[in-house]
Formats: sequence, C-alpha cells, structure tokens
Amino acid sequence: MTPKVSTCRSCGAPLTTVFVDLGMTPISNAFIRADQASFSEKFYPLRSFVCDACRLVQLDDFERPETHFHGAYVYFSSVSESWLRHAREFVDYSVERFALDSSSRIVEVASNDGYLLQYFVQRGIPCLGVDPAANCAGAAWDLRQVHTEVAFFGSQTARRLREQGGAADLIIANNVLAHVPDINDFVAGFKILLKEGGTATFEFPHLLEMIRSNEFDTIYHEHYSYLSITAMEPLFARHGFAMVDVQRLQTHGGSLRIYVAHADEGRPASAALADLQQEELALGLDRAETYVHFDRNAHKLKRALLRLLIDLIEQGKSIAAYGAPAKGNTLLNYCGIGRDFIPYVADRSEYKQGLLLPGTRIPVVPPDEIFKRKPDYVLILPWNLREEITEQLAGIQQWGGQFIIPVPWPVVLTPNDANASSHS
Repeated sequence: MTPKVSTCRSCGAPLTTVFVDLGMTPISNAFIRADQASFSEKFYPLRSFVCDACRLVQLDDFERPETHFHGAYVYFSSVSESWLRHAREFVDYSVERFALDSSSRIVEVASNDGYLLQYFVQRGIPCLGVDPAANCAGAAWDLRQVHTEVAFFGSQTARRLREQGGAADLIIANNVLAHVPDINDFVAGFKILLKEGGTATFEFPHLLEMIRSNEFDTIYHEHYSYLSITAMEPLFARHGFAMVDVQRLQTHGGSLRIYVAHADEGRPASAALADLQQEELALGLDRAETYVHFDRNAHKLKRALLRLLIDLIEQGKSIAAYGAPAKGNTLLNYCGIGRDFIPYVADRSEYKQGLLLPGTRIPVVPPDEIFKRKPDYVLILPWNLREEITEQLAGIQQWGGQFIIPVPWPVVLTPNDANASSHS
C-alpha cells in the first residue's frame, strides 16, 4: 500500500477534516475465486477527508491503480441495459451538438468494453478508447470493433496519442475522474490531447447528491476523489481549462456531466453552470460544517439496516441480494453483513458468477437462482439501477417476495410498489 495522503491531491493543502470513516474494508472489486476461499485478504482503512482549502473530498489510504484495473477487471459497462441507453443518447446528442462526422476524432478515457464508442463506430465516426484493463479492451474490439489503447491516461499517454493520431475534437471521460490518484497529471493530459475549439466532457457522481441522499456506499478504494463544481473549478483553471456547461443526470444516484474548453478561447459559461455553482454555495459546499455530519448519517443508516435484517431473520424470513457492484461491497463490509444474513447474491455478469464477494465471501450466482430459491426479500445493492432491476425481478411477486432498498434509507417495497414509483 502506498503511504497515506497527508496533503490534498488537487491543491496540496494539508488534510485534517474527516468526511466519513467506514472502517477497514477490502478492495471492493477484488473478488475471490472459490478455490481461494481459505486465503486471507488485505483490509485497508476506508477513511475520507475534505480539503479545507479547495473542498475536494478524497481518501487518505489507497492501493496503486494497477491493483484495481490491470488484468481481469470484473466490471463491464455493457451489462447494464440502462447504461447502454444512457451512452447511446449521449452519442446522439454529441453528434448533433458538435457537428461530428467522419472527419472528426473522438477519444474516450476509461472506455471499458466499448459500451459507448460502439455507437460512434456505427455512425462511421473515427474513435479511440483508452483503458488500462486488457480484458475490457479485448472485449471492446472482439465484440464491438472499438480500437482501444491499453494504458492509464495522463500527460505521457496524451502526448503519444496526439503524435500518433492528432488532437481530438471530443474527449469523453465518464466516471473516471474519481479513479485517478494523480488528478493533476490526468487533467493535464486532456490539455495536451484536446484540439483547439474542442470540448472535453466529464461525468461523475455529484458530491452534493451523495451528501443529500446519504450515499456513503459509493465510497471505496477505487474512488480516490468525490467531486463537486466547487472543487473542480480551481483544478481545471490550474491546467488552462474553463467549465462552460453542465447537465444534471440521474445516473449513480445523481451525477453531473460537465463540458470543459480551453480557457483562452473565452467561451461563455451557460446559465445552467452558473445556477449549479450558486446552488452548491447556497447548500454550503464551501463551508466545513456541511461535511462533518455525513459520518453521523452513515452510522444511522448502518444501524437501521441491521435492525431491519435482524428482525426479518428472527421472523424466519429468507434474504438474498441482487447485484454485486463495488458500492454493495462497501455497504456489506461496513455494516458487517455476511453469509449469516445473506447466503448468496445474484448478478447478471458472467465475469462475477462463481466468485465470492471480497470480505464477506458471499457467493455470486446467476439471476435465475432467485427464481429457483424464492427468497422472501431481495436486497438491491446497486440501488442506482433500482428501476431496471425491479422490473427484471417483478416475478418475485408470485411467491410474495419483496425488495429492500438500502439507500438513502432502508425501505421495503413490494414489486407493485417498486413499479408504481418507477413509472410515476
């Protein structure tokens, strides 16, 4: 493990204010093979700080990124139908907004299995993915004909890509900015690779929504930083960029898509960006006291979820979990929920099936096991995909099955309740 971060990874100021302490946990995507079940795991502190100078929320202990993303990375973006739809809609919008055609060049950083770039390929628009996970890059080409550079992105990679193929009209970075420990070198790479007049887009879960909705489970070792407009503005300015627009998204419990351009071009900022900046200030993201209550709220949710599960088990009810995302592993490990509570978790990803969850060692099984074993309750761990999952599992009503949604507060829903709320 690398040494603790004692200074802010963005501005360099000392880190002294704790945002939330989730105890000792394993790496959230370090799934265990069944034949390694008797082996011990490494557990690390999962404690985050907020910088008193620039307000960037960040972890103080972490593994090197190679630990998370090299080799057989288990997260494939194309598994989620709603995420594919989100990607396709973004491509359609971008082609129109930026007048992209066969003469354009698109680069996506952290392109995973080609889930998004495939839609540019289908339109005949030249594009390149960049991703450090070789297995994801292989799937991108084999399944979707998306050329992918296997590399971590930063200033060195950006120079090589520019020399090899020229500058990019559009650079896309979805849910990756939080994954890089050297956030300054990462943003510097965009400055090198982005064409004059070009645009870079960044999507990330919004820290404001995390605080509002008690989404502490989105904190895990792969996520080094937790982002807001307040914290991002000085970071981009440091590297000669200016934010020019923002869109609010429903993904990941409430995300932002920001549009960034070279600052010296003087593009005007949109009204939407100005409004969001004011909203963050009005809700106190520039003040230390806003951050210190988050830790207390996480403890409250933990106790409430445990009370609910214990009561159900003592009533003789059976509980399964659905979905094996990183956030689910944070939730289970922080709350101490193991196989004595939940004997198995179902997941659609064939890359996770047959493995054990890190820390809790709960086995991952195919989704049809839900319908074979007929649990009384299904705990939905990827609550951000609640609508998609409750529709997929609507059949549990045949035996009176119900859902448990853990965040922002533990609630029990029947399939009818879930479907009614998702279409309201």
